[in-house]
Amino acid sequence: MEKERADNKTYLRIIYLISILIPLVVAFLIFFPSKLGIAGDWVKILPAVHATINSLTVFTLGAALVSVKKGNVGMHRSFMLASLFLGILFLISYILYHSSVDSVKFGDLNYDGELNESELLEVGTNRVVYLVILASHILLSILVVPFVLFAFYFALTGQIARHKKMVKFTYPVWMYVSITGVIVYFMIKPYYF
Repeated sequence: MEKERADNKTYLRIIYLISILIPLVVAFLIFFPSKLGIAGDWVKILPAVHATINSLTVFTLGAALVSVKKGNVGMHRSFMLASLFLGILFLISYILYHSSVDSVKFGDLNYDGELNESELLEVGTNRVVYLVILASHILLSILVVPFVLFAFYFALTGQIARHKKMVKFTYPVWMYVSITGVIVYFMIKPYYF
């Protein structure tokens, strides 16, 4: 019993550490003044890959929900593990992209990395809509990480009541983050060069 409690504390510490490190690493890479440039020009295709991964995540999350509603726990588990794998794949790809390429600005019609007054006028309120969706996407993607990890932890350790309680909040947020990831991509796609 004592060893189990110690193992639980170790796993919980790992979840907390991961939940703190992910946003710190991503923020550092996005706001670091110079890019590492470790990957080359091919990384410019990664935003489309990210949208594809987010689309697949929407599918796997939806399929997981349908599976569990039908009582197929094994299929539910498989789809949720696929969702987790896609999330990890997305994170690795996202870090690779932002460590190599400057962020694209919505409305940068001449692709110079700056927004001038005429560009801002031309995109108008579309930029505000984009920024609101992007802000909610980023904030919720940071907040959902520990909840996803705890939900998996509870499921894998047989704490199903706690798992069910956790996913009532976690599932819709994860779904929202995945859907808005695709929306953000298609909104900013015209400004990629």
